[in-house]
Parts: sequence; structure tokens; C-alpha cells
Amino acid sequence: MTTTTTHPTIADVARQAGVSTATVSRVINKSGNVTADTIARVQAAIAALDYAPHSGARILASRRARTIGLITPTISDLFFTDLLRGIEQTVYEHDYTLLVHATHGRPYDNIIPTLPLNHHNTDGLIIFTNSVDDARLQKLHERHFPLVLLHRSPPAGTDIPCVTFENKDGAYRMTAHLIACGYRRIAFLAGPAENEDAQWREQGYREALVAHVLAVDPALIVPGDFNAGVAETAVIHLLQSQPDIQAIFAADDESARGALAAIRQSGRRVPQDIALAGFDDSLLSQYLHPPLTTVRAPIEAAGRAAAAQLIQLIHTGHADPLTLLPTELVIRESCGWRERNP
Repeated sequence: MTTTTTHPTIADVARQAGVSTATVSRVINKSGNVTADTIARVQAAIAALDYAPHSGARILASRRARTIGLITPTISDLFFTDLLRGIEQTVYEHDYTLLVHATHGRPYDNIIPTLPLNHHNTDGLIIFTNSVDDARLQKLHERHFPLVLLHRSPPAGTDIPCVTFENKDGAYRMTAHLIACGYRRIAFLAGPAENEDAQWREQGYREALVAHVLAVDPALIVPGDFNAGVAETAVIHLLQSQPDIQAIFAADDESARGALAAIRQSGRRVPQDIALAGFDDSLLSQYLHPPLTTVRAPIEAAGRAAAAQLIQLIHTGHADPLTLLPTELVIRESCGWRERNP
């Protein structure tokens, strides 16, 4: 015996609600003028029949998937958790859904024929850091596909909107704070060379040293790579080659955690022997021992801003060219402020 299941159609909903199929379509796609009473009748019919609109039909009817795409190198760290929370909240508030694709460190370049998220399944894309190369971005932009960049500048000659932090200013102020605490031999744990946030943070560190008439010593700048393991190894070697270091400023909190482990392995204490500071103010930073002095970056707000700019671009064709979010210093015990200023 064969059992068949009949799925309700848009015609069934229209019949139940006593309206035309065109009216049902307008209610589903939130388009056109429909009275509140009619909307209520259609929604009641949809609920009674357990009707699910076909996503492909909705896209064809409205020319919109009501879906935002996010392409990112990773989804595994604390930074991404905060960022994703901001994107999700804004996307859902505007009645969109979110598709996320992680490249796992391999950027989508112009050689790869098709992006996994594109105009077939999304209305626009948020591109995080270097997950898509300039040539591919250029092509998408030329086709007028809505794009917003997170923590990277647009390719030359394009006006793709971007959202980022005041990275250089935050790093400058943290370095100046360490100098004000009395430290002169301040090492820097740099982020990935290709990452723009990392580049601006190192620039802020360098400019603060110069402004306070301190030499920029290349021997004190080592790779932390936004990675605790890499940073730990780098700091172990750094403390052996530069035993007179007074403070370490890490380009992110993840590498600051690695530095803290390396300092402890060397038998030294934070902040009594070496001061430590990070950048981002990630969730765990306040719970380290000692709590980490850091530059608070509005990570969740950046996610919200990127999603809001993209939705505005989809609906109006316009968005702000640059959204630059301010950072602030969060002074905790790891920098030795309390020990030096009781």
C-alpha cells in the first residue's frame, strides 16, 4: 500500500482565507498594500493549513532571497562569536536569514569559478577580512552585487562600504599608557602580516614610541599571529634574547594569553616583573590571572553595523563608505598600574 502526502498550496491558503493567490503572495513577501484584517486572515489560513512557502518561488516572485551571506576565514574563536552575535541580531530584526561559510584560511580568489554564497542564494554578502581576494570583489562590485567588508579596505577604485575599528588610535593610546606607567622596553606581539587590523595596531605602537622619543627596536617586534600557541613560542624566545623587556603589548587578547603562559614558564610574574596588555577585550580577558589590561574593541557592534549597512544597501542602493568604530582602554591589573600608582 502506497501512502501519498499532499502539501498545501498557495491556492489552498487563498481559498481558506477568501482572497486571491496574489494577495497571499503579497502577504508572504510583505509587498504591496494589504489591510491588517486581510493579513490576519491569510496568516490564520497559513497556520491552519501548516503551509510553508517554497523558497525558490519566493525568490522568483520578489527577486530577493531575504538571506544575508557571511564569508569568513574561521568560526572558531571568541572574536568571531561576538561578531556573529551582532550580525545575527540585526539580520533577524530585519526579517532576513543568515548563511555562514568559513574558508578555513583559504581565500576565495579569481581562479575559483563559483563562490558558495552568491546571488543565487543571498541578497548580499558580508566579507570578513581576507576571505575573498580583490579581483573577485572587483567582479562582484562591477555586477552591482551588494557587499560590505568587515575589517578590510575595499580594492582600489571601488567604493565598497567597510566597517572597522579605530585600531591605530587604540594601539597608540595603550602604548602611551604603558609608557606613562614608566616602561621603556616595550615589546610588541604583531598579528598576521596580511591582516589590516594587525597592520594598524602595529603602526599605532610604532607612532606612540616615536612620539615619546623612544626608539623602535625591531628586535622587540615578534609575530603573535593572533594565536596563543604562536605567541607563547615567540615570547619564550624573546625573553631569552631580550631579558630586559619591561612590558609586552599583544595585538590581540589571544596572543596576550600565550604571552602570559610564556612569562610564567620563564619564572617571571605579571605585572611585578613584566607588564602585559592586549587588544579586543574578549570574553575571557577579565578572568585571566591577573585580569588583562586591554583595548576594548566593539566587536558585536561591528557585526551589527555591517549587517545594517548591507541591508540598507540592498534596499536603497546606498551605504556609508566607512564605518569607523571607537575603541577604549580597559585598565586592569596586568599592566602594573596599581603597583606603580598605589
